[in-house]
Amino acid sequence: MRARIKWVEGVSFLGETESSHAVLMDGSPEIGGRNLGPRPMEMLLLGAGGCSSVDVILILKKARQDITDCVVDIQAERAPNDPKVFTNIHLHYVVTGKNLNPVHVERAIKLSAEKYCSVSIMLGKTAEITHDVEIVEG
Repeated sequence: MRARIKWVEGVSFLGETESSHAVLMDGSPEIGGRNLGPRPMEMLLLGAGGCSSVDVILILKKARQDITDCVVDIQAERAPNDPKVFTNIHLHYVVTGKNLNPVHVERAIKLSAEKYCSVSIMLGKTAEITHDVEIVEG
């Protein structure tokens, strides 16, 4: 896997992926940014939520669950001193579907957290990662 980061100006950077996608990252105004894009640490949280969501959806579809939506709200805390790594990350899943079996939903989230989601497993080396789930009929 390859990626490229190109300095745009100030503390703005264009990230380009091997799959031909781009995202602009920027720093906060306090360090000279213009708030033009997410911070690099925010990108890590988005990666964890996206990676896990893919797992949960695929596992539930394989279990023949009628899933119609999956949202992950993430809250994280960082260490107060440099390097300001994540120390706690909580993922709150809101999984929507028709007649979803809670056992299957919990199992899908657990498999993602413990076996499949490489992003959250990697972040789990420095942070305590927890999760909970809300199942919505619809």
